[in-house]
Amino acid sequence: MLEDRILYVDAEVIVIDKPAGLPVDPPRTGGDSVAARADELKLGFQRAPVAMHRLDRDTSGCLLLARNPKARAKIQQAFETGTVEKTYLAVVDGVPEGDNGVIDLPLAKFSTAGTGWRMVPDEAGQRAQTQWRKVGEKDGQALVVFTPLTGRTHQIRVHAARGLGAAIVGDPIYGAGAGPMLLHAWRLVVPRQNKAPIDVTATVPDSFGLWLDLIDAG
Repeated sequence: MLEDRILYVDAEVIVIDKPAGLPVDPPRTGGDSVAARADELKLGFQRAPVAMHRLDRDTSGCLLLARNPKARAKIQQAFETGTVEKTYLAVVDGVPEGDNGVIDLPLAKFSTAGTGWRMVPDEAGQRAQTQWRKVGEKDGQALVVFTPLTGRTHQIRVHAARGLGAAIVGDPIYGAGAGPMLLHAWRLVVPRQNKAPIDVTATVPDSFGLWLDLIDAG
């Protein structure tokens, strides 16, 4: 039940730890989704909450939902003005040069009849920037903290693969795609007027394996 995955709740919002494998919106081909199960998160309200941002199907972690129209408008403004802070953890297949930096790589949607759509670097595309910091490395892979400064579709995944030259482990589109995708929406901070900010951290899933020790140590 999604109710069991609630990380934070008040009269305005709910933050859940979305499991990997569950899409936020209903898939075109049908099937389960957060939107389809939003009634599980009513918690006594008449309205079901509405997701205020998107996580990819195979990405786990913090997902924010608004519980009423007034809250939805305020949270929407926070996202549009760039005051929401999102922090992701990922294991990448390769070791980036340096310890930190900013990836500045505009992105555009590209599609073909044979392979479907994906996001690609394109100077004529939308501005996309991501801060990154290497936490540790072993066996030719690295644990990286990503902080997106913009909110483009698949931004972190493309920036890892094309900006750092090290795709996220398990990424089925931009990487080798073997095993679970090790990308986790770790922390979410949302400032609010006249209220304490929402500041939530989602436990890193067991799929990160031996990297969990490094995360705990950091």
